[in-house]
Amino acid sequence: MSGDRDSAVGEQGARSKEKAAKRATGAAAGNAAAGPGKRSGAPAKRPAKPAKQESHLAMVRRARRINRELAEVYPYAHPELDFRNPFELLVATVLSAQTTDLRVNQTTPALFAAYPTPEDMAAAVPEKLEEIIRPTGFFRAKARSLIGLSAALRDDFGGEVPGRLADLVKLPGVGRKTANVVLGNAFGVPGITVDTHFGRLVRRWKWTEQEDPEKVEAEIAAIFPKSEWTMLSHRVVFHGRRICHSRKPACGACPIAGLCPAYGEGETDPEKAKKLLKYEMGGRPGQRLSPPPDYPGSPAPPLGAG
Repeated sequence: MSGDRDSAVGEQGARSKEKAAKRATGAAAGNAAAGPGKRSGAPAKRPAKPAKQESHLAMVRRARRINRELAEVYPYAHPELDFRNPFELLVATVLSAQTTDLRVNQTTPALFAAYPTPEDMAAAVPEKLEEIIRPTGFFRAKARSLIGLSAALRDDFGGEVPGRLADLVKLPGVGRKTANVVLGNAFGVPGITVDTHFGRLVRRWKWTEQEDPEKVEAEIAAIFPKSEWTMLSHRVVFHGRRICHSRKPACGACPIAGLCPAYGEGETDPEKAKKLLKYEMGGRPGQRLSPPPDYPGSPAPPLGAG
């Protein structure tokens, strides 16, 4: 596992881990619905709507409180792509475009067995590489990116993944989002990862009105200290995947309902909302085949298993 994630989790302490484990069991859904400090199963109360003209300072304070609450709910938040080194994380992140982390994790074991280094992948026969990554979708374009970035790593960086944003974004198929994932989780360099979940939630929470990922990144970066950027990204994405869904948020099972100006867009009945929870919050497997040891859920199955 990456060192920065282990360090971040370690800072939460044993008490936070115990809370996380409880939330991830069948009874955890009730705890999540109740929110921090409330009895399990207690229905989430409809929050008072924030003032129509919430000041910037009030928004910043609310945003930082949401981050603190999410840190209590997800002290085990982590990148949900399996990887053992920066190259594997870079490749997995490129593959994750337009598909799920689960499908990527089910595909990469065979991929890295065949092409463990940039030199190996740069020399790959395109058709053979395409066949391995076919389950992730858009496999021809992704194969071109993987061969191209591997060749660039071999020729320009001595076969090593660079640890600078300016270098990473020059690689084929690598944009700011991918670069920030690699920097934050393989090199410990703080970064904000604006994927679809992150963008949806920060707009839903009225932290920004921007749609362009780079503008979203800049505005959110101004709200939080740099040291929080990487873990903030994980917490927000975790919440978007587990509770604050796109089409039907589980508002009645949301631990930050009282801080959310969009409360009521989804299911507010606590019992119905519990049924919408996903992954460990809903008592089901996560996305990683090899999750960190403190992850309270169960590993995902390999490709073709069940």
